[in-house]
Amino acid sequence: MDATSGRTVRDLRRENRTAVLRRLYFDGPMSRLMLGPATGLSSGSVSNVVAELVAEGLVEEAGSVDSAGGRPQTLLRVRPDSGCMIGVDVGETRVRVELFDLTLTELARTDRALPSSGPRTSRYDVDLVVAHVRDGIAEVLRTAGVDPDRLLGVGVGVPGIVAHTPDDGAVVHGQTIGWEAVPFEGRLRRTVDLPATVPYWIDNGAKTLGQAEMWFGAGRGARSAVTVLFGSGVGACVVTDPLGPGRALEWGHLTVNVRGRRCRCGARGCLEAYAGAEALLDRWREAGGTPPAGADEETALAAMLAAAYPDESRTEPDATALTVLDETAEYLGAGFADLINLFQPERILVGGWAGLQLGSRFLDTVTRYATEYALRYPASRTTVGLGTLGPEAVTVGAALLPLDDFFARGGRRPETAPRAPAPAWQTAIADRVTP
Repeated sequence: MDATSGRTVRDLRRENRTAVLRRLYFDGPMSRLMLGPATGLSSGSVSNVVAELVAEGLVEEAGSVDSAGGRPQTLLRVRPDSGCMIGVDVGETRVRVELFDLTLTELARTDRALPSSGPRTSRYDVDLVVAHVRDGIAEVLRTAGVDPDRLLGVGVGVPGIVAHTPDDGAVVHGQTIGWEAVPFEGRLRRTVDLPATVPYWIDNGAKTLGQAEMWFGAGRGARSAVTVLFGSGVGACVVTDPLGPGRALEWGHLTVNVRGRRCRCGARGCLEAYAGAEALLDRWREAGGTPPAGADEETALAAMLAAAYPDESRTEPDATALTVLDETAEYLGAGFADLINLFQPERILVGGWAGLQLGSRFLDTVTRYATEYALRYPASRTTVGLGTLGPEAVTVGAALLPLDDFFARGGRRPETAPRAPAPAWQTAIADRVTP
C-alpha cells in the first residue's frame, strides 16, 4: 500500500485501466505507443493493461499504421459489443427508451406516449411512468436480442430534484409534476424484470443532457459549460469538469418578476412562468393568438413560430406572436445573464425539443439580451449556441451514467448493484443535522 495516499496496488491498477479505456474510447483507435504519452503510463504498464483488456474482450485490434523506421503499429479500440447500456428519458410528452452498445450505437428504441390532456400531475402518474419504463426496457432488449446480463446498467433522466438515500436509492422531488419524494429507483427495482446486479442510475434530465453534449456534442473541448434544457419548462446543468458529473440547476424557478405570473411550481414570477413552452403558448393565447385547436405543445409551438417568422408565401409576420416571442427572448436573455454572471462558463448550450424548434434565429435575440444584462467581461468570454445531439440527447446522456461508472471501475462490473453516491452538498447537510 502507498502510505502517503492510502491507495492500494488494486487502486492503481484500476486507475491505469480507467485511463487506457477512456483514452481509447474518446481518441481511439490508438496504438500502444500512442497510449503511453496520452495516459502518462509507462510502456510496461500500457502493455500489461492492454493485455488484460484484450483478454477480457473489452479491447480489440483495429488495423495498423506505419511507424517511422520500424514495424507497423497495431491500433486498438474499445470493442463495441462488449457491453450494452439503456438510456431512458422521462420526457414531457412521452417516455423514450433506447438500447446502445458500448460505443453508443443505437440498437433499439421505443417511445411510449404520456397523456396529452388532463391535469399535469395525472400525466405523470408514477404507476404509468414505471410501467412505460418496464415495458420499454423489455421491448428494446427483445428487439435487439440482447441478454439482460450484458447490461452495464440503466440510466434514467427525470424532471425534478433527485436525492440519493441509503434505503430507497434515488428519490425524485418533482414539484411541478406532483412527485413528492417518489422512491423511483425502488419502484423500478420491484417492477422491471432485470437481474438484481444491474444498476440503475437516475438523475435530472438537464444533467443527462449536459453530460451528453460535453462528451459528444457542442460542449466537447470546453472546460466549462451550462446546458439549458428548454421544453414545457426550463432547466439547466452546469459543468466545470469536461468528463466529470455536472450539477443540475432548478434554473427555471429563478425569480425574474416579483409577484409576477403564477408558475406551475406554485410560486410567482419564476423564469419558467414566462419562458417555458407551456407558459409561452399561454401568453400567446392570452394576447389574442390562436394556437391550433387540440394540438399538443410541440405542434402549437411550431404554429406560433411559423406565424411569427413566415416563409416567402407570407409577407407579414403575426405581430402578436412576434411580440410574445420577443418578450420571451428578453426573459431568457436575463436568465442567461444570471448564468453568465454566476458561473462564467465558456459556453451556454441550448437543447430540448422547444430549444431545438426555436433554433438559431430566436437564439440570436436571446443572446443579444443576455449580453445587455450580463457583466461585460464574462459575457465577452461566453458563446451561446444550440446543442448538436438532437432530441435523443437526454437518452444518450442517461446511458452515459452507467458507462461512466463502468469506466471508473476500470471496466469491471460491480458484483452487486451500486447505489449512486449522494452529491457533496447532500452529504454536507446530512453531516450538519446528524446528532
